Amino acid sequence: MQLKGKAWKFGDDISTDHIAPGRLFHLRSNLPELAKHVLEDADPNFASAMQKGDFVVAGKNFGLGSSREHAPTIIKLAGVNAVLAKSFARIFFRNAINIGLLLVECDTDKINAGDELEVDVKAGVVHNLTQKTDIPVTPLPDVMIKILNEGGLMAHIQKHGGFDLV
Repeated sequence: MQLKGKAWKFGDDISTDHIAPGRLFHLRSNLPELAKHVLEDADPNFASAMQKGDFVVAGKNFGLGSSREHAPTIIKLAGVNAVLAKSFARIFFRNAINIGLLLVECDTDKINAGDELEVDVKAGVVHNLTQKTDIPVTPLPDVMIKILNEGGLMAHIQKHGGFDLV
C-alpha cells in the first residue's frame, strides 16, 4: 500500500473534541455533514482547504479523550489518506483500525506543513518528497494490515464470516 499527499501539521494532544467538535454533537447522526467540520477546532481552515488524499500529521497522543468512533470516521470520510503521529491514544487507535483508517506511528518532527509525502506501508517508511528524506515507521501487526486492506473490521467479518483474523 503506497499513499501520496500533502501534510497538514498539528501538535501534541489533539483530542477527539478537536477532531469532532463537541458543540456539533447534534450532527452525530449525519457523519458526512460532521466531516465538513473535521479538526476545525485545531485548524479552522483544515476541513475546507484539505484535498482528498492529504495526510494529518501530529505529535504525540493523537486522539485522546472520549471513545467516540465519530472522530476517526469523520477523518476518513473527509478523505484523509492516513494520520501520522508520534503516538496515538489507545482507544482512538483501535477505533481507527476498526473503521479502516490507516494510522502511521513515526517521528513527525521533520515533517512540515505542506510537505509532499509518500507512505509505503509495506516497506515501513514515509518518504518526505519535499525534503528528500525517509522516516521509518513503527510496523503494524499483519492482522491490522489485513483489516485495513479489507476496509475495516466489519468488512473483514462480512468477508470471512466471523472473527478469525489469522
